[in-house]
Amino acid sequence: MSDLLKQTLQLIDDANASDPNDGVEALYAKRMLETLQSFDDNPSEPLTLACYAQHVCRWKLVRKDFPAGLEGYLKWRTDLAKLHAQILTDAMREAGYNDDDIKRASNIIQKRKLKKDPEAQTLEDVSCLVFLNHYFDAFAGKHSEERIIDIVQKTWDKMSEQGHEAALKLSLPSHLQALVSKALNSN
Repeated sequence: MSDLLKQTLQLIDDANASDPNDGVEALYAKRMLETLQSFDDNPSEPLTLACYAQHVCRWKLVRKDFPAGLEGYLKWRTDLAKLHAQILTDAMREAGYNDDDIKRASNIIQKRKLKKDPEAQTLEDVSCLVFLNHYFDAFAGKHSEERIIDIVQKTWDKMSEQGHEAALKLSLPSHLQALVSKALNSN
């Protein structure tokens, strides 16, 4: 791990240190990094940093502060991506990364050219795997089966074949595995 990478990871940790939600985003960053490392044998530094900063300071933009409905949701998600990209850009610049690496990481974290850019797709796959492995159970407990199946189908559609293979290898509890099977069989 390069000194620049270590320093930037620390700057992201520093940004997340003021998380009012008991370190939720720091834990998410750790899970993203661990999942990336098991998913990709040799990720680039821009990809590694984009994964780690995927939710940096997410608490600064609260969903309820945006209009209800799909349009409000999409605006929130776009604004979050811009926030994460700006914090990542600032951290990388402070650490001493060159402009090309900074631009690359910014494009990845904003998932520009998803499905066409392999690194943006890897970020999407990793974030979907983290959701399924760590957050799906809590999500499933709050929503109807119909809603859960819809979310699993949408998640699956965003993933690559490699992502699908990794997701099918997850050790999900039987009730979640059953929901995934329903979603995939009705898709």
